[in-house]
Amino acid sequence: MFSRLGAPELILILAIALVVFGPSKLPEIGKSVGKAINEFKSQANKVSEDIKVDLNDESKN
Repeated sequence: MFSRLGAPELILILAIALVVFGPSKLPEIGKSVGKAINEFKSQANKVSEDIKVDLNDESKN
């Protein structure tokens, strides 16, 4: 249904964000989003690793 976002779409989204939040808030928002994505990735990797360990433990029994 939705295709990938291209350059024109990303530029439009950034322009709207600039108008809504202003230039002084955008770096803070970007930093917060980056931290959230990084935390999500680390937790997803941890869950994946826990599942692998549990599966290995069950296969040994």
